[in-house]
Order: sequence, then structure tokens, then C-alpha cells
Amino acid sequence: MTPLILTMLAAALLAGLGYAALCASSPFGDCRKCDGLGFQLAYDRRGKPKRGKHCRRCQGVGKRIRIGRHLYNLAHRTWRAGTN
Repeated sequence: MTPLILTMLAAALLAGLGYAALCASSPFGDCRKCDGLGFQLAYDRRGKPKRGKHCRRCQGVGKRIRIGRHLYNLAHRTWRAGTN
């Protein structure tokens, strides 16, 4: 194998391990729609921000489960269901 391919594989492995560590340490991230506020910002006539509508994507919590953690939960649930 060429050194370039080995470097790319090592970088991909390092990125995957870093994301796995992130999902393990912090399984929830900020909601992408409301930026973690739990509501959309609205502005009054003067341009000052005020609380707007309730965020429907995160139900007002402001957090979402990360994709990696969701996949881990699915795999773990399937494994637990198969071993009982």
C-alpha cells in the first residue's frame, strides 16, 4: 500500500475513534433547528430578540441525540433482545 492510503486510513480511524469518544462522553448535541434554545427567536418592532414559537423538532428541550449514539442504542437494544 502506498503511504498516502495508509495516512488516509489512519486519519479516518482517528476521526472515527474521536467521534465514538464524543458520543460516549456527550450523547446529546444542540438542536440544529433552534441552536439549542428550545424555541425560535422572534424579533419585536425595535429589532430586539424575544422568545418565539416552541421548537417542534426537539419539543422545546434544545437537545438532540447524536447519530452515533442513536446507532449504538439500536445495536445494544437488538443485542439485548436477542440474548434474553
